[in-house]
Amino acid sequence: FWRKDVNQNGAVEPDEVAYLWGVRPTSSAEEWTDGRTFLKAFTAAYLQMLEVRQNGYPRQQDPAEQRRRELVRQELAQGRPTLLESDFRRGSAEDQAIVAHVLRAAAIIEGLFASQNGVAGLDARIPADDPASRMLFYRNQGPFCEQPGTEQDRDCGALPGGAKKLSGLYPVALQQDPGFCADLEKSKDRASLLDPFAVVREAGQGKLRAVPYSVAYHSDMARVSRELTAAADAIHSKEEGALKTYLLAAARAFRNNRWQPADEAWARMNSTNSRWYLRIGPDETYFEPCAEKAGFHVSFARINQDSLAWQQKLDPLKTEMETTLAAMTGPPYQARRVSFHLPDFIDIILNAGGSRYAAGGIGGQSLPNWGPVANEGRGRTVVMTNLDADDDSKARYLEKAGSLFCAASMQYVNSDPRLENLSVILHEAAHNLGPSHEYTVDGRVDGDIFGGPLAAMLEELKAQTSALYFTDWLVQKQIIDDGTALEMHVGDIAWATGQVAQGMYDADGKSKAYSQVAAVQLGTLIDSGAVAFESGAEAGNGKDRGCFQVNPAKLKPAIEALERRVLHIKGAGDKADAGQLMASYVDDTGHWRDLRGVIAERWLRVPKTSFVYSVR
Repeated sequence: FWRKDVNQNGAVEPDEVAYLWGVRPTSSAEEWTDGRTFLKAFTAAYLQMLEVRQNGYPRQQDPAEQRRRELVRQELAQGRPTLLESDFRRGSAEDQAIVAHVLRAAAIIEGLFASQNGVAGLDARIPADDPASRMLFYRNQGPFCEQPGTEQDRDCGALPGGAKKLSGLYPVALQQDPGFCADLEKSKDRASLLDPFAVVREAGQGKLRAVPYSVAYHSDMARVSRELTAAADAIHSKEEGALKTYLLAAARAFRNNRWQPADEAWARMNSTNSRWYLRIGPDETYFEPCAEKAGFHVSFARINQDSLAWQQKLDPLKTEMETTLAAMTGPPYQARRVSFHLPDFIDIILNAGGSRYAAGGIGGQSLPNWGPVANEGRGRTVVMTNLDADDDSKARYLEKAGSLFCAASMQYVNSDPRLENLSVILHEAAHNLGPSHEYTVDGRVDGDIFGGPLAAMLEELKAQTSALYFTDWLVQKQIIDDGTALEMHVGDIAWATGQVAQGMYDADGKSKAYSQVAAVQLGTLIDSGAVAFESGAEAGNGKDRGCFQVNPAKLKPAIEALERRVLHIKGAGDKADAGQLMASYVDDTGHWRDLRGVIAERWLRVPKTSFVYSVR
């Protein structure tokens, strides 16, 4: 990756090149540079690039293969690589050892996540002369196209002849039935078969059995455990005692599949007792068809000390935030004692496995999702502050917003990432407030009531709508002013348009949780008049005709009404009203779908950020 033209001479030079984690050459013969000079492999690759630039890509004799490769390049072109670079060459021996072992563990996690997704080893089918498909496989963590312009085309993919998308978490035969997830939910063995930390395997005679992750993935999990133990053994400073305790607890969890002790150790880490942030293990469920199994991932970062200021402002308000949501939720939900950590700001070093997205990235995360730490509100929340903070990302954001918002509303558009950070803080904090994953109605948790995909969407809808609500609430508390709140709201509306542009379902009909959240919110704001599409008005970019106008006076009542509705749905387990939300805004075939087409066409003109990582 040519990180920067340092001396501005227009020529790439050895000290301006960063190796990307995950795609770095594995042999010295493939190395491009030693840091001082370019090597033979670089010259060969550079000449190949020039050849393509001048003469185009070589044509394939097989028309089907020619089209596949063209689609692969279209898929890649919908993302624009953005480098997150970390340099520990001047760090202490302890720091360097921690980084080295975590990076090795992260590489193994990538393989575990590939196994869960059913794509491990498929990259062996990629032609040797097809580096674009190899990059697609790496970026998308599999051979399938994911971007809106190509994901619906079955010919798009990294493998000649294609591949069928099959999860590695369930038997192949079981997945032949499109309704297999619903059947598992109705099974008398539901509790074990849908345990988030177990795979489902055939047991003979048409029976199924649950196999713990530590058994199903024994070899790889043992390797991760060894790396985490080695990282802990490298820590000798008293200042990193909390990190050492977590590393050892996580190492044990990778061997025995008991994640609660690791969660306890992890929850005790914070911005005051460690300079590092690390979460490694199985957590989120969005990646798999039933949205029940926890996906392996790594988020590795350094603590950004700016978080302390917001923690000091918001920490005294946590209990009041919970009682506020409880009152809006209504019976049978009752306010509970909350003791979660307010978000830490972190500067990402590396995301791997389920945390590494093909395009875009999560701005924050609240974990864990299960167990006493989650249920008792003792989880940990983080905001990734160095994502989309570079000048190129800000410029792309303003370009996209300018194509959708009317000129009058563009005055409220602010690309300062600190506004987005505060919104993410509120979103992630809200995961620990009100009715959450382990809250029960008549003894049933949300997954039992709504089914996995809808439950996952509703939890994100609660968190994001609560972020909108608490933005105005902070104005009442005189923590932010009206102008800041309005800019945050418009930023969240812009976020919603970007999510809507991605479509509601993937090529296999799997729900896109954030897209559906955004559709419900944006559709509700339009119906309330808080946002209006002015078909004859000129967009802020001075080019497009037809744009969204924001009515600030109607935003607050519209947000509060949606907040009450969403909280009631979760608090009462009202599946019928949840279905009405889906019918009105997610699966609607009326004017709202037409507006989605406008949003997608304009938002997707600009390639999405695709984060790549370099760690030295």
